[in-house]
Amino acid sequence: MNFWEKLEKLDRRIIYIIITLAVVLPFFFRMGLPIKISPETKAIYDYIQNLSPTDVVFISGDYDPQVDAELTPMFEAIVRHCFERNVKIVVSNVYNPQGVGLVEPRLKKLAQEYKKVYGVDYVFLGWKYGYSLLIMGMGRDFKGTWQTDYYNTSLEDLPLTSKINNYNDIALVISLTGSGAYVAWIYYAYVQFKAKIAAGITAVMAADSYPYLQAGQLIGLLGGLRGAAEYEQLIHHPSLGSAGMEAQSWSHIAIILFIILGNLGYFMSRKKK
Repeated sequence: MNFWEKLEKLDRRIIYIIITLAVVLPFFFRMGLPIKISPETKAIYDYIQNLSPTDVVFISGDYDPQVDAELTPMFEAIVRHCFERNVKIVVSNVYNPQGVGLVEPRLKKLAQEYKKVYGVDYVFLGWKYGYSLLIMGMGRDFKGTWQTDYYNTSLEDLPLTSKINNYNDIALVISLTGSGAYVAWIYYAYVQFKAKIAAGITAVMAADSYPYLQAGQLIGLLGGLRGAAEYEQLIHHPSLGSAGMEAQSWSHIAIILFIILGNLGYFMSRKKK
């Protein structure tokens, strides 16, 4: 049996091992593959970069565990950027109560890392029943709509939220979602109150959101794990998003090489016969 015949009959277990290594190793050893920054990601970065320490960014983690791998890296990158710029943050889970357990621990961890003070630099509102009613209510009476934070403290008693009356006091709303929840922010916050909206969504949903982006109803967009990795590159803090993109890229490269070698083996063997 010559080389090409051996290649054509390569044990599939060897293929599985190589693919596994291509997926796992980038999480421990960064290969440094280049990531091109898209205009829609850069738009969100530039907007936050130009905010002042008195401005407030409202982040709604409208997602559940099944899309955690794509959206949590976005959340962490945006929070890091805001904390680095000393921009105030209010975080909620307007649409999906499952997001509370995903967002709250990471927000606390990042706040400790950047030595931020709760109630002054950031506030966590958690989830409250109402969804679209909450979004509309925030445009009229922010404190009256939420009333208390996740820890049952009155918003009037927190220095940060005591100054927020409506969307005029919020520089940017960012909806991170694995569903169409970001559209509700456009309908009820942008259309009625002219709030600035950005979205972070899963890669499979990205194509549906570009009409809103092109119409100017979204100021920017993070699409899937790639969007998270792009934002990490912009803030010079590569993390799970960048590692995930490298794992995808190397596994795709390995699969393409196996396809090429398999076809070469087939045609060379057929030619010989």
